[in-house]
Amino acid sequence: MSTLPKSLCVFCGSRFGNDPEYVTEAKKLAKAMAENNIEFVYGGGSVGIMGVLAEEVLANGGRVTGIIPDFLQKLEVGHDNLTELIITDSMHERKRTMFERSDGFIVLPGGLGTLDETFEILTWKQLKLHDKPVIILDCKNYWQPFEDLVNATINGGFASETARDLYSIATSTAEIFTYLENSTSTIQDTSTSQL
Repeated sequence: MSTLPKSLCVFCGSRFGNDPEYVTEAKKLAKAMAENNIEFVYGGGSVGIMGVLAEEVLANGGRVTGIIPDFLQKLEVGHDNLTELIITDSMHERKRTMFERSDGFIVLPGGLGTLDETFEILTWKQLKLHDKPVIILDCKNYWQPFEDLVNATINGGFASETARDLYSIATSTAEIFTYLENSTSTIQDTSTSQL
């Protein structure tokens, strides 16, 4: 029987997006993480959905670790009231530290930075550098184009069918926790044909 992870990294937007449901679902996730004593690891910002998540986890008595590069902290977008704030020298160090501090990854609606983080963590999983769960919260079908893109890489012959096994798609916070509770090793032969 699987147990829930001790920490989860959430990739999400530094904006709120155009649909209030994105924020509503983020608050549900934050509350559930705090209630289950799951540490929230994220990019350390005080703005957008990421700021909402941090505030909500803290308001519900949870632990929040923010990881932010020095140049963003100097722009005053960092959150000052977290359980722990780690300042890195670069974006690369930030992403590596977020990876090291997390037992799994949740992807909420977000922009180019969220896409960057998501594709990198999936690529690392494809290359068998980790076997942590990656769950995409497809709130209001936001991530349908992402699924279409993954399918295009498979249909175009640039990825195998098992690329879909690198992540799970959830439509609610409750479904995220179902995936987490049933998480098992899913690493298969998903590497490129050149390896």
